[in-house]
Amino acid sequence: MAWEVVVGIETHAQLATKSKMFSGASTAFGAAPNTQAAAVDIALPGVLPVANRAAIELAIRFGLAVKGAINRRSIFARKNYFYPDLPKGYQISQYESPIVRGGEIRFTLNDAERVVRLTRAHLEEDAGKSLHEDFHGMTGIDLNRAGTPLLEIVSEPELRGAKEAVAYARALHALVMWIGICDGNMQEGSFRCDANVSVKKTDEKGLGTRCEIKNLNSFRFMEQAIEFEAKRQVELLEDGGQVEQETRLYDPERGETRSMRTKEDAQDYRYFPDPDLLPLVVPEQLLSEILQGLPELPDVRRERFVREYALTVYDAGLLTASRAAADYFEALVKAAGVEPKLCANWQTGELSAVLNREEQDIATCPVSPQMLAGILRRISDGTISGKAAKQVFEVMWKLGGSADEIIERDGLRQVSDAGAIEKLVDEVLAANARLAADYRSGKEKAFNALVGQVMKASRGKANPVQAAEALRRKLG
Repeated sequence: MAWEVVVGIETHAQLATKSKMFSGASTAFGAAPNTQAAAVDIALPGVLPVANRAAIELAIRFGLAVKGAINRRSIFARKNYFYPDLPKGYQISQYESPIVRGGEIRFTLNDAERVVRLTRAHLEEDAGKSLHEDFHGMTGIDLNRAGTPLLEIVSEPELRGAKEAVAYARALHALVMWIGICDGNMQEGSFRCDANVSVKKTDEKGLGTRCEIKNLNSFRFMEQAIEFEAKRQVELLEDGGQVEQETRLYDPERGETRSMRTKEDAQDYRYFPDPDLLPLVVPEQLLSEILQGLPELPDVRRERFVREYALTVYDAGLLTASRAAADYFEALVKAAGVEPKLCANWQTGELSAVLNREEQDIATCPVSPQMLAGILRRISDGTISGKAAKQVFEVMWKLGGSADEIIERDGLRQVSDAGAIEKLVDEVLAANARLAADYRSGKEKAFNALVGQVMKASRGKANPVQAAEALRRKLG
């Protein structure tokens, strides 16, 4: 029996404002508990919320970036539920009239472009945090997060499987950082995802009963959680059972999801317009100003990289995974003046490997585009070999300096003198008559072995192209 996994993602992106959604309290991370909670945040009697203009502008920025419709008139609503870290007994959110309707997220998976529609994106405030670890038999409440501005971004249930869901989430994560509305820090809770997972037979038109997996704070856990939950639902249905709509948590230590509570529907929250907040009206001039301030977006830049630099869709996708990576590449191409493909290969290869190894971001890379460009110019003009270039890069990463300085100081210049290479070739052929005879009898592998001997005799400094040409000429 063939099953299809259907996933929709709800993402909470903390908006990059200095103050909260409805108060002037700070949103800085890491303060002592309850030191950043204003009277509005803790719901003291008689206080009134005032909407944060900066948060509204960031939400509009997102809506324009995803080609969504900006509601000129949206409404703040009260979402009613009880939880200890929700002081008011309700959360200020948006329901019937969100600030953004529709939109799309584009991303590549297996060299193919996917487009996933968004249902909506709405403004809301965060709740506080319950602390269980430091209290014996009790729970502490930290209200520093209470009132922090969030943009909840809801996708249509168009994702098929865990890998596609993760690719979407990564693309969304990159976009909110690219346009500067969220720092994307998943460890600090700035970017949190809930996955709505259901399964259905491939020939069924409708969707199955969904279960929501809450607060997935890493892409790896998201993939594991969706795969486990889909397997659980399929096994349940194949055994004759039924999937119950519920909220579940993922336990990464056990690699499984477990039931948290029965999933609520919208009517359970008893939404109604917040009487303390006026409707949010967006003037046309503000839309124009925000639209003009948008940078070139990831999908547009990706397509331009393919067209302008003759890159593959895969390479262009890697180079536009973040705005910092895309900026680095363009600066590298400009500074190096060599084939863009060589620049792409080094950035996605050697540079990316060292960044991963050292757990560093390209935005803080100690090797600037101009420094790396010096290496690529010397590869391109034959001054150094590919092997020597890697040695230069390692020294540059650790100690700094220019490529030319390192090449001269460490004696890494490639031997390209025709006379010197011919002399090396003659010596190698004299010492390896058997390999020469094997090549002349049709054994191509013997030729590669002879090239290797020339490179060994030159301690890796001979120009391999010239060495190969000289060998073929002398071998006839």
